[in-house]
Amino acid sequence: MMNLMHWRLLVAVADHGSITAAAERVGMTQSAASQAMAGMEATLGVQLFTREPRKTLPTALGLSVIEQARVMLGALQTIRTTVDEARPLLRGSIRIASFPMVLATFLTPLLQRFRQLNPGIEVTTLDVTDSEVHTLLEADLIDLGVVLNPKPERKATVLGRDFWMAVLPAEHPLALRPADATVSLEELLEQPFVLATGGCTANARSLGAAAGLSLRDIRVEVREFNSAFSLVREGVGVTLVPEMALPAQRNGLRVMPLTVPMHREFALVGSPTRPASAAVSALLKMLAD
Repeated sequence: MMNLMHWRLLVAVADHGSITAAAERVGMTQSAASQAMAGMEATLGVQLFTREPRKTLPTALGLSVIEQARVMLGALQTIRTTVDEARPLLRGSIRIASFPMVLATFLTPLLQRFRQLNPGIEVTTLDVTDSEVHTLLEADLIDLGVVLNPKPERKATVLGRDFWMAVLPAEHPLALRPADATVSLEELLEQPFVLATGGCTANARSLGAAAGLSLRDIRVEVREFNSAFSLVREGVGVTLVPEMALPAQRNGLRVMPLTVPMHREFALVGSPTRPASAAVSALLKMLAD
């Protein structure tokens, strides 16, 4: 039965032209090497070398076998190199902070895949507001954080984007417009309003301020979008939410796009003070791929 040592011996004999020199090269005695060579030829049922007084030379078939043996040994070395280079990833940890919606919708399935690929890396997620993400990043308490509309210099890994959508009671005058109609941000903000924040600083109030507008009549402010939708159904007011927050059941609601579309982009950014670890780099590479 042939093993790895036999194939190394075979290549060494070809390289040195001598069983004695090859035996020394692979750490065998001369007699053991001679027996191993004879055993290989017997197992394969062919002559791989011709023995001359001062030289051991491969036969034509031996040359072909030796070539394949070199390929096999080269592949083995490549495997070992790959494993050695990956050793930093066999153990490690990543701490990620995100606001709930992106964590549940985007990050969770991605992190499940990452854990399958890298079982030795421990991934911890923190469910926080977007302002808390920035605080944790600045304090260097997390490796990655999900931020909204990151600046180009942050070298962010974009996870996705969605548009802001108006949500109105089904019987609201603006909701009675044709099916393909839109509503402007200005006229929406003039209505009695249910301000839904989703735990984010980016919401109808900040969008209005950026456009030079203000909310005229905030009836109630809630964090949870589902609470906002219930209040809108009851006719308390209208609201403005990200597309990914829209409810599956829209009975009693009319969802309308803005006349001038507005979107938000959410992305992972790293610590501003230290380079990414091997584990973090592996995650970002997976996301980029």
